[in-house]
Amino acid sequence: MDLIEQINNLKKSNVKNIVEQRLNEFSTFKNKPEEEWFSELCFCILTANSRAKTAIRIQETLKGLGFLNLDKEKIAFIIKKNHHRFHNHKAEYICEARKFKYIKNIINKMSDQDARKFIVENVKGIGYKEASHFFRNTGAKNLAILDRHIINLMIENKLLERKPKNLNKKNYLEVEEKFNSLAERLKMSSAELDLYMWYMKTGEILK
Repeated sequence: MDLIEQINNLKKSNVKNIVEQRLNEFSTFKNKPEEEWFSELCFCILTANSRAKTAIRIQETLKGLGFLNLDKEKIAFIIKKNHHRFHNHKAEYICEARKFKYIKNIINKMSDQDARKFIVENVKGIGYKEASHFFRNTGAKNLAILDRHIINLMIENKLLERKPKNLNKKNYLEVEEKFNSLAERLKMSSAELDLYMWYMKTGEILK
């Protein structure tokens, strides 16, 4: 059974309801206040080279004012307590990101592509994958989150010949183009396709 057939079968299952619920949550994020947007930016800093479940746990502890006001040592302690990697670096990145605490307003009039480029170039600790994750979670629909699960599934289904040596800008955009083409063939957004492919590899739908 090829990938398109597997995803179409999932769309006929209960997984579809969970995917639609998540997409609805993402689409309403634009109505949330600045501190929620900053919290989501910090969540994406935490996801780099780490498990999403752990990042979610830390976000739930630090959500909102914790990200904005706790000192670096306290943030590092909470990150370490949750057995998260690189606690000192992540705490430093979160504190440095406070210069963008009004991130919603800063990127408000940019296109998704320009806003992603701005974040990659200006927010320490965030690359194209994490920036794409941030924008998907805040309502963007056509940016690919190319984590290891998605990359591996694309390789297994011969959408990619091999794993890229690194996901620099050039490689990321090339793989994203293939991912977005698959989404078009399935007549769905990249955000929707990501959730189905994530489920296929993990059996879960997080955020």
